[in-house]
Amino acid sequence: MGTIRKRAAKMAILVLIVAMIAGCSGKGSGAEEQGGEQGKEVASGGEVGYPEKLTYWVTLNANASATMQDMNGIAAYQELEKTTGTKISFQHPPAGQEADAFNIMVSSGNLPDVIEYGWANVSGGPDKAISDGTIIRLNELIEEHAPNLTKVLNDNPEYRKLITTDDGNIYVFPFLRGDEYLLTFNGLIFRQDWLDQLKLEVPETIDEWYEVLKAIKTGDPNGNGKADEIPLLLDLDMTGINHAFVGAWGITTGFYQVDGQVKYGPIQPEFKSYLETMSKWYAEGLIDQDFAATDATLKDAKVTNSQVGAFSGYMGSSLGRYTELMKASNPDVKLTGAPNVVLKKGDMPILGQKDSAYNGFGAAITKANKNPAETVKWLDYKYGEEGHMLFNFGVEGVSYEMKDGYPTYTEEVMKNPDGLSITQALAKYNLASYSGPFVQDRRYIEQYSALPEQKAAIETWMKADNSRLMPVISPTAEESTQYASIMNDVNTYYEEMVNKFIMGVEPISGFDKFVETIQGMGIEEAVKIQQAALDRFNSR
Repeated sequence: MGTIRKRAAKMAILVLIVAMIAGCSGKGSGAEEQGGEQGKEVASGGEVGYPEKLTYWVTLNANASATMQDMNGIAAYQELEKTTGTKISFQHPPAGQEADAFNIMVSSGNLPDVIEYGWANVSGGPDKAISDGTIIRLNELIEEHAPNLTKVLNDNPEYRKLITTDDGNIYVFPFLRGDEYLLTFNGLIFRQDWLDQLKLEVPETIDEWYEVLKAIKTGDPNGNGKADEIPLLLDLDMTGINHAFVGAWGITTGFYQVDGQVKYGPIQPEFKSYLETMSKWYAEGLIDQDFAATDATLKDAKVTNSQVGAFSGYMGSSLGRYTELMKASNPDVKLTGAPNVVLKKGDMPILGQKDSAYNGFGAAITKANKNPAETVKWLDYKYGEEGHMLFNFGVEGVSYEMKDGYPTYTEEVMKNPDGLSITQALAKYNLASYSGPFVQDRRYIEQYSALPEQKAAIETWMKADNSRLMPVISPTAEESTQYASIMNDVNTYYEEMVNKFIMGVEPISGFDKFVETIQGMGIEEAVKIQQAALDRFNSR
């Protein structure tokens, strides 16, 4: 409940800030036209050089902040400065306050030259940011001064569609996951050594999961003589990412599509079946009794103390990290990625975790930038061969070496002598382990997922149809405001009630009233907004 109240309060602050921004803006479509004209005017200027200096607003990733104060400490940016001569003054928002800091910065009008951000979550979307005069349209500038990104977009028309708005604006130098293998990295994880001890197979169906979880509860697989095992650590935030269990019924905890028709999962009849199952498992002690209050620190403690049989997590920070931590005290520990759950044995899973090749993150040029053409040329460097290698692998001879044509991370990264994790060591040299304006290389993840269990988990989690997932869509400014107003109430009510249903505080017989309440909050209007945005996306 405390977490819910905090989220509600944070959302209220965010809504207030967004309202302030809306009040301070109002430049309308004229500004949009100015942005387009500016792009055309500069684009006609021919060859340009690199900018002398730039101010650059971007979140400092936690793995980077472990060893540096700002991103000038990353070797790739140091090498880029040697090549281009461009000095970067990075501006980093406080960790955990990125959205509020972004809105306050935009509202103040005190803009840097470049903003790297998740533009899919900006109120009103990128088209409004252009019409408000925050950022500029880049179509003509990219065509004239960004041959590397232009080639990437020409070779991959689906990328161009993803980074083009409904109004036809390209607004960003995008972070692109350049291979299908990079799109899936989260799913269900099981203690394989416990299953082996109990002579059980990894479950695939809801019914098999029930039987295996019961066996863990009573079988004492951690061998301490106590019935202290937690068969399943339910993580509802992760469920929103990987659709664990709820996906077996073909729905999600949010919006999804069936043959182009948008639906909202929690009001579907199938969601009642999902809740009935989770509530039954909770009542029988198969789900962690404190799941709603278990944060990341508690999860770490429960998993590494050999209390948990199954949980949701990432390939690296969960499966890989937990394996390394637990093997120090128990070399027999083995984690495995479990298949996306189905209702009927042998069926192809309907839903699993799969991210978009472009998830909305990238670098946009602001209206305050006095040298947009030069900045475009500077940003474009990362999409060429040299920039690609630099921002995926770092410095040759230091963070990687070419072996038979394959860029192989050195022990400086894979077994850092200072005790840094792989992601922390990577973050000293490149951006491959999180994001940035470049194309992520599959060869990064092939080495980052060093354990055979990690590679197997990715292959297992990738097995899902996933055609019901929504693409990254762009509501209009008006739609965005209305959508936020509806979903603020719906999300708060949803989180509170789902926990109550699962924990038995609210009987499942109250599901119809739950649906009616959400409908009364205007969910059908939110579905229409999502549908309109999806239709526009499909017609691009």
